Amino acid sequence: MTKVTALPADDKQCAWYHLSNKRQAKPSHRGNSTARWAIVGAGYTGLAAARQLALNFPNDEVILIEAQEVGFGTAGRNAGFAIDLPHDIGAEDYIGDIEIAKSTLKLNLLGQSILRNIVEENGIDCHMRASGKYQAAVENKGIAVLDAYQRGLDKLGQPYEVISGQDLPEHIGTSFYKRGLFTPGTILLQPSALVKGLADSLPSNVTLYENTPITEVEYGEKVVLKHQDGQITADKLILANNAFGQRFGFLKHTMLPVFLYASMTRPLTEEEQAQLGGKSFWGVIPADPYGSTVRRTHDNRILIRNSFSFNPNGRPKQHCLDKFVHRHNRSFERRFPMLPKVDFEYTWSGSLALSQNHKGFFGQLAPNVYGALCCNGLGITRGTVTGTLLADWIAGQKNDLIDFLLDTSGPNKLPPEPFLSIGVNATLWWGQRQAGLES
Repeated sequence: MTKVTALPADDKQCAWYHLSNKRQAKPSHRGNSTARWAIVGAGYTGLAAARQLALNFPNDEVILIEAQEVGFGTAGRNAGFAIDLPHDIGAEDYIGDIEIAKSTLKLNLLGQSILRNIVEENGIDCHMRASGKYQAAVENKGIAVLDAYQRGLDKLGQPYEVISGQDLPEHIGTSFYKRGLFTPGTILLQPSALVKGLADSLPSNVTLYENTPITEVEYGEKVVLKHQDGQITADKLILANNAFGQRFGFLKHTMLPVFLYASMTRPLTEEEQAQLGGKSFWGVIPADPYGSTVRRTHDNRILIRNSFSFNPNGRPKQHCLDKFVHRHNRSFERRFPMLPKVDFEYTWSGSLALSQNHKGFFGQLAPNVYGALCCNGLGITRGTVTGTLLADWIAGQKNDLIDFLLDTSGPNKLPPEPFLSIGVNATLWWGQRQAGLES
């Protein structure tokens, strides 16, 4: 018997969740149930795996279990970038090995395509737009990153546009940045609305249980998932719960639950929109990984996302929320001095499952247990495509992308505590300090 010693419990003020259409959560599980398939985690990976398993095995029931409410947890808390391009931050040109980069691009494009098709077929209102993204820099070291990434995109043969600082206000309103690199392939969306829509359009042979945290697991010829009100017995289990997969006994000491913090303003008035200028819908990611992600949303709000904390138990820290909202205010004031009276309406955190070698896991974890875990901050596209392909592989399908994922070495082992926390916290502190004006 494996006891699950930590459960997700996110803070309550995620703007995406509260601003998306309200839905009736599915009931929590009670009593004893059996099914051929059980999936833990109803984020992008779990929803994709459930959908594809149901299509591959139309006569089987698939049980999908979510510890919280769909759209409230990690999957609904990111910045809403469904990114196409590979981005190897350990490589000099941010592309790295060209064959790996091509396969990664192919994976990401397939993830985008899967999502687009589901959204269109089911009329999911998640403000999905093929808007591209801006990568912007204000300091010389950030500009050097853009130069390097430009060389990598040339190597990969991908389109981009270099935008000078004086021309950036026509795009994003602010004159804060010195240079921008625009790539057209990113899709921007409302993440919580997307996740809610994906959950409410699952095939009829998927049964979703929300607010059902699993507390114990028994592995063997059958997998028994226990919770406070009952248990679920399945022939096969798929873990799609990222860093919490470690709590189920697998990939221990390989994934880092790192939390990122975001704030979103009230809607801009028409006068404020005129003062800002630029396009009505856009997203900026920083040249420095510790810098600020910025978005102008469909309803004319501004999102600022920066600041990190390492939370080994996978749960948020209130004092970090209180601390980092001040950093968000400073970042906003630097970029948007023309909007002095615009306040934040929401502040929240969201977790990332990161590995030291920037690799995830895909495949079989144990007899009757499979997983697609550790998205390394690319949950929307990567979670969608790995969940889909895992279900295809389990059904006996083969292709080059499945082979690529199976050949990936997976996340490597991390140092033991207390050295891990000391090292991660020092790295986060130094990175944020060095980010300078990019933050």
